[in-house]
Amino acid sequence: MLCALIDCIRFYSRLPIPVFAFEKKPHGLPDFPRIVQMLPLASVIITLPATLVLWVADLFWPPIITATLTLITILLSTGAFHEDGLADVADGLGGGQTVARRLEIMTDSRIGTYGGASLVLSLLLRSTVLADLIESSGATESALLVLAIAPLSRMAGLMPLMLLANAKPDGKAAAVGRPEGTTYLATLAFALLLADALLWWAGWDVATMLIVWPIGFAAVVPLMLMARRLIGGQTGDIAGAAQQIAEMVFLLTLSACAN
Repeated sequence: MLCALIDCIRFYSRLPIPVFAFEKKPHGLPDFPRIVQMLPLASVIITLPATLVLWVADLFWPPIITATLTLITILLSTGAFHEDGLADVADGLGGGQTVARRLEIMTDSRIGTYGGASLVLSLLLRSTVLADLIESSGATESALLVLAIAPLSRMAGLMPLMLLANAKPDGKAAAVGRPEGTTYLATLAFALLLADALLWWAGWDVATMLIVWPIGFAAVVPLMLMARRLIGGQTGDIAGAAQQIAEMVFLLTLSACAN
């Protein structure tokens, strides 16, 4: 389990994790069906630096600057892992006219107009909504909200992997494999418990949790339907875009409930 946690942190972040003597393949492709069970805990660990920045920055600057610094820390911690998927999906699905061309665009490392616009709008939305939460709920409560969203948004990001075929049989998403359905459901239950505990600590009631989480997961469904229609299934970029959509909707829903 410790190896799975370490591999999961390495896969989803750029945090400097040392190589331990008990690791067999520290730099190899991870056994994704094995490491996914530690994703909720890894997500919280990856997000901890950003929440620390949020709490400290709130002592010196207004909410919008605090929220921006928090997002910068998240991008540094993750290497813009999910944002890259969002931009690639926006470029590919928005600019390609055939399945082959859409997949080709998504593989291209260059960013286009659709991708650039999606990144700007995503960061703008997340920073302003987070600033609103900081202003209405306070720094400590907002930090707990950011921690709560981290595991569930990543679990939402796995929905395309679980429910759609691989659009590219030789792609990275196909290479890492997919977890068993029972493993995913058990991990999702763990993520829900962890997120609910953090929200409860922040002073939110159970009724709010029952509203917020389903809306975030449901928001991923339109992307999945579009991916199945336009490229025949899912890729790693689709998973990254799904995480971003879920994160934005979670923030929006929590902000609406807070106000």
